[in-house]
Amino acid sequence: MLNVVLLEPEIPPNTGNIGRLCLATGATLHLIEPLGFSLDDKLLKRAGLDYWPLVHVRQWRDWEAFVAGQAEGARYWFLTTKTDAAYWEAEFEDGDYLVFGRETRGLPAPLLAANASTCLTIPMAKETRSLNLATSVGIVLYEAVRQLSTKT
Repeated sequence: MLNVVLLEPEIPPNTGNIGRLCLATGATLHLIEPLGFSLDDKLLKRAGLDYWPLVHVRQWRDWEAFVAGQAEGARYWFLTTKTDAAYWEAEFEDGDYLVFGRETRGLPAPLLAANASTCLTIPMAKETRSLNLATSVGIVLYEAVRQLSTKT
């Protein structure tokens, strides 16, 4: 099973859509506080439709608590525009964590610097600063699913 990690997400409809992606792929959704909304937010639930109660969601008070709650040796992939390594170059494994940052700021620079060897990007035209968070999760999550499907 794959894991999608949202570090301090800000926009409820993005998280609702990502929840649907997680349900569709069997992935667990990890939400790391602070959140820019309540899990009772109507926009979150609207985007998640009636699937939201079925999504396996884990909520964490901060990054440190999240990492402490995972098995030793867990593999983290950090998605950012601040690297040249394309997401399709990664060799995903069952249990991997795909880590995405805030919609407005991405992942913190110190976290990226400490994990430079596992940073990935979605290549795009230079005129594009970034993609929508839910779109980005879908692109990378389904590549990981595709890779895992060829290993069985």
